[in-house]
Amino acid sequence: MVTPTWRKLVLPCWRPLVDDEGEHSSNRGYELIGRSDGLWWYKDSGYHVNGEFSMAVIQANTVLEDYSQLESGPLSSTESGPRGTFVGIYDGHAGPAASRFLRDRLFENVKKFASDGQDMSADVIKNAYLATEEEFLSLVKKQWETKPEMASVGSCCLVGVICNGFLYIANAGDSRAVLGRLDKAGKEVKAVQVSDEHNANLESVRDELHSLHPDDPQIVVLKHKVWRVKGIIQVSRSIGDAYLKRSEFNRPPLLPKFRLPEPFEKPILLAEPSILVQELYPEDQFLIFASDGLWEHLSNQEAVELVSCSPRNGIARKLIKAALHEAAKKREMRYSDLKKIDRGVRRHFHDDITVIVVFLDSHLITSSPFDGPILSIKGGSFTP
Repeated sequence: MVTPTWRKLVLPCWRPLVDDEGEHSSNRGYELIGRSDGLWWYKDSGYHVNGEFSMAVIQANTVLEDYSQLESGPLSSTESGPRGTFVGIYDGHAGPAASRFLRDRLFENVKKFASDGQDMSADVIKNAYLATEEEFLSLVKKQWETKPEMASVGSCCLVGVICNGFLYIANAGDSRAVLGRLDKAGKEVKAVQVSDEHNANLESVRDELHSLHPDDPQIVVLKHKVWRVKGIIQVSRSIGDAYLKRSEFNRPPLLPKFRLPEPFEKPILLAEPSILVQELYPEDQFLIFASDGLWEHLSNQEAVELVSCSPRNGIARKLIKAALHEAAKKREMRYSDLKKIDRGVRRHFHDDITVIVVFLDSHLITSSPFDGPILSIKGGSFTP
């Protein structure tokens, strides 16, 4: 059901988007590497080899834990290798080290494995995830004596790759990718979720955990009306979280709140992603990639409707602002008052939120991408 508040956000469709300072976003939407403004980072509009895109990040934590990237052009290290668009959303927890590491290393590993086979595939992406996981766990081991807290740092990891007319979606954690698809009548854009999520609040995830750990009745615990793996963490798959992957990191000097009473033999959390591969069709209009902070406040269909009836320029920021309006409403406060709350305290009202909207030009997707723009954008770098 569409609420009156939601109608105000969606309407008026197709009018020029004006930001909070009253400036038309079209006047400043084409910065090369994005723009920082207080708790915001954004690149309102740009071009990838398959169409246009828009990116935005809002910070809530004292230290930003969300990182992201969009890579357009070569997807391997060789000239003859695949080309296309790579999107990564990395939602960190217990600190930014793992999400930042993913931003710096995951795409490099994708290119490495794509070079070996001269093609893009689900195996390429899976192997890149697992290789990046091993690299991060090696870093944790190397720093164990001086920085034991690194063992408690982890990140959700959502990846989308558009290559040769196909869409590859990989996910470990509870970020989400949603496809906007035009219905058969050509009148309405419908939301299609294209990522699996790994959050213990989902019954299917709890069932998976019980099947993987049949001898552990405490593998998932309900605490304060929230299901958590071992009573600690909500996600069942991630990169990092070494303390729940290897027993050698689940001991002092790690903080007691992360330590389990009994040693374990096999990993409690998994790094292997769920992967979807599907062909793209002309009715596939756009993709919304976002950390769970967006989906806490907007449904898939609400997000798709907002994108489908709004100008492309600045749409990632508009989605985040819609979520912030809903967050304020839930706390019975005005959005204008929420905006005044600084990082740290903000986390009590909403999470860090990252959104990347990728528009799909069917002509570009089915044609050769060799003449498309080569681009590398790293989201979440709060520098002028």
